[in-house]
Amino acid sequence: MTEIFGFLLDQLNYLNVFILMTIESTFIPFPSEIVLPPAAYNAHATGEQNVFLLILAATAGADAGAAINYFLSLYLGRPMIYAFANSKWGHRCLLNEEKIQKAERYFDEHGVFATLTGRLVPVVRQLISIPAGLARMNFFKFILFTTIGAGIWNCILAAIGWYLQTIVPKEQLMDKVNEYSEYIKIAILGIIVIAAGYFLIKKLLKKTK
Repeated sequence: MTEIFGFLLDQLNYLNVFILMTIESTFIPFPSEIVLPPAAYNAHATGEQNVFLLILAATAGADAGAAINYFLSLYLGRPMIYAFANSKWGHRCLLNEEKIQKAERYFDEHGVFATLTGRLVPVVRQLISIPAGLARMNFFKFILFTTIGAGIWNCILAAIGWYLQTIVPKEQLMDKVNEYSEYIKIAILGIIVIAAGYFLIKKLLKKTK
């Protein structure tokens, strides 16, 4: 399995980006940060790939992986999902009951828009499709919000890789990606908190009137 991942990462064409981002968007632990920034970096350096097509491939992969989680949750149901999360194989996938509960709480608190904003939140990003399936959310609405959220995240990752090609050698790329992505995660969380506070205040004011 490690050799397969290594091969895919060494050959970051459109198909391999799609495959890796599909895996990343399921419950299998695989960070998107090691896929799209290097792909965009190489695209800028060699001109062999189009960065916009890479983003489209990555977003399509994210949709495919999210759909897998959605339908597994929809048809297996909560007891089996939690049983898997607490099993040996679930733990090997870095899953546990607490992570599933966190994703469910996020979904309950933010409603259907959680499938959009959740794609930008660490830990929740890969798992937000599970409570969507458990809640039997409309699939087309689910895919729409997932596409928007994943598309935003993939644009950010591609922009990081594209920009870093102009300032750092390839051997330093991942260190810089990790540094930049941490700042971006903090900024995104801040935006989500501000937006959530805005809508909450707006809702409260509407009730008082």
